[in-house]
Amino acid sequence: MALLPILTLPDPRLRKISDPVERVNAEILTILDDMLETMYAAPGIGLAAIQVAVAKRMVVVDIGKSEEERDPLFLINPEIVWASEELSSYNEGCLSVPDYFDDVKRPALVRVRHLDRAGKTQEFDAAGLLATVVQHELEHLEGGLFIDNISRLKRERVVKKFAKAARFDEIAAQRREAARQSEEAGA
Repeated sequence: MALLPILTLPDPRLRKISDPVERVNAEILTILDDMLETMYAAPGIGLAAIQVAVAKRMVVVDIGKSEEERDPLFLINPEIVWASEELSSYNEGCLSVPDYFDDVKRPALVRVRHLDRAGKTQEFDAAGLLATVVQHELEHLEGGLFIDNISRLKRERVVKKFAKAARFDEIAAQRREAARQSEEAGA
């Protein structure tokens, strides 16, 4: 297994709609295992493949609070087939929008259909935190981020903050490269 780099805002790949998995094979299972390891290391409780630059409809979720409570879910081509009208609100965060949290309202109960690791169709009902995490991750598969569910003003502030940080990172990388080239030229 390998740790994968997690894309962060403002990376435009996060807005890409993910393609269905055509066949569950060894490559898909390896990606899922790598995603799970990456999610645990981050640490997080959900990760969509697009967040690690794989535009496939795959999600890993584990809401266990400790290593002993781990019970990972591997969702391939997941879809919500039913959602309650009742809403619940959770203070959400995202590995792709680090260190930012806000309240988001989503259906309190959902029924999810997906393929499992053996390629068999499964369904389960989710409530509470699990329902929130599943909906949050499936939103990624459609090119969405949880900040799309907050006010426009808050969303614009978050996007501006991350865009500014990305520009600073790019400038710093350019300066490091220029310094490296200067050292090589002088050596």
